[in-house]
Amino acid sequence: MSYSHRNMSGRHRVVIIGAGFGGLFAAKKFKDADVSVTIVDRTNHHLFQPLLYQVATGILSSGEIAPSIRQILANQDNVRVVKGEVRDVDVNAKRVTADLGGKDAVLDYDSLIVAAGAGQSYFGNEHFAEFAPGMKSIDDALEIRARVTGAFERAEITDDPAERERLLTFVVVGGGPTGVELAGQLAEMAYRTLRNEFRSINTTDTRIILVDGGPQVLGPFGKRLGRRASHRLEAMGVEVVLNSMVTDVNRQGVKFKDMKTNEETFVPSYAKIWSAGVAASPLGKHIAEQLGVEVDRAGRVPVNRDLTVGDDRHVFIVGDMMSLDRLPGVAQVAMQGGQYAARTIIDEVENGTSPEARKPFDYFDKGSMAIVSRFNAVVKMNKAEVSGFVGWIMWLVLHLLYMVGFRNRAVAAFSWGLNSVSRRRWQLVATRQQLHARNAISKLRAYEDENDERSIEVRDNLRFGEGRNTRAVSD
Repeated sequence: MSYSHRNMSGRHRVVIIGAGFGGLFAAKKFKDADVSVTIVDRTNHHLFQPLLYQVATGILSSGEIAPSIRQILANQDNVRVVKGEVRDVDVNAKRVTADLGGKDAVLDYDSLIVAAGAGQSYFGNEHFAEFAPGMKSIDDALEIRARVTGAFERAEITDDPAERERLLTFVVVGGGPTGVELAGQLAEMAYRTLRNEFRSINTTDTRIILVDGGPQVLGPFGKRLGRRASHRLEAMGVEVVLNSMVTDVNRQGVKFKDMKTNEETFVPSYAKIWSAGVAASPLGKHIAEQLGVEVDRAGRVPVNRDLTVGDDRHVFIVGDMMSLDRLPGVAQVAMQGGQYAARTIIDEVENGTSPEARKPFDYFDKGSMAIVSRFNAVVKMNKAEVSGFVGWIMWLVLHLLYMVGFRNRAVAAFSWGLNSVSRRRWQLVATRQQLHARNAISKLRAYEDENDERSIEVRDNLRFGEGRNTRAVSD
């Protein structure tokens, strides 16, 4: 079953794929413009991804970083929201096909903005994912929360000292901002929040290991800030293991190799978390191949100076999916790229500006920041480097500024203030379904693939390129 959405008003039709930072900021830029906008996303919410680790560690609830897309855009009459997984983009027909629950939505466009983001990359070792979830979605954060809290609960009831040690050992792979922030919060949970809450274990015996293949954590921040972040983590009890590449992740633990000595170390661990790399949505490659463009190793699409692809000047790719001037895959690049694409389209529609006359995209670097612990963050703004308490205040202000909605800002500010003076966390609810659902669906998919079947439960969780063309019984 399908339906086709075509604009009968004669206005310029814009389809935006993805409601992350790039897609949402593009959609909001179209407010009051003489265009008809459709934004399609696989979820019903805009995710403030930089704060996912705070959901995973019980500081914030999921709703505070994931407001409804429809509520955000409710006052923009020229924007329509469609929930669905994009299954096909035909650049020749200028048509996007998405589906939800076995029902197709066919969306015709005059201009297309692709902001589908990126997923976790295991560098060709996808089997690691079963035991070490990444952190790119609300589902991921809730699963990690369930794994972390579950580790302590299991340790409380085991009589085996070796198993207790394994359960109280947490390994975070990847020393970028996400890995550093997560390792810091795990340390605060173990040594501060959960202290004295268990009777058979001492949570201060917890071992937290941060593993990275580079010579320092937070590589893009420079050596000075990287050292300060490492020293702060180590002071909190985190073991920082550098110049080491993970060679295996299994149910029992993690194996990594020292790149200088080739010595391999195996660390028994129940809860492993992967934050070591990203890969652009395969939707980018699907579009690039139609336009005769080759993607890079991370799946990013080389774009023109106006963020368009190849010879098609009406297909824009922004954010984590684009490759231009080695720009990083951060929120600011996505925001500015989405706004630029929207302004470019508006300029063409309202002023008749030709593609040849477009001004090139000019990224303004507002700096990078990462929180290490309470009262401690590192901030890099061009040549200026700030760390410690001042950096933490700057981090708080900027993140409150970019959160969507007054309520979310107010609740986040209250939660952060409370967390700074109290050791307790009020968002540690975890369920067995959150812990097991991802792997259960993966195993069900493997069974269905062997038996040439496809259930709606599996199909609705498949992403682009994972076999969504196999139909299922509609829900």
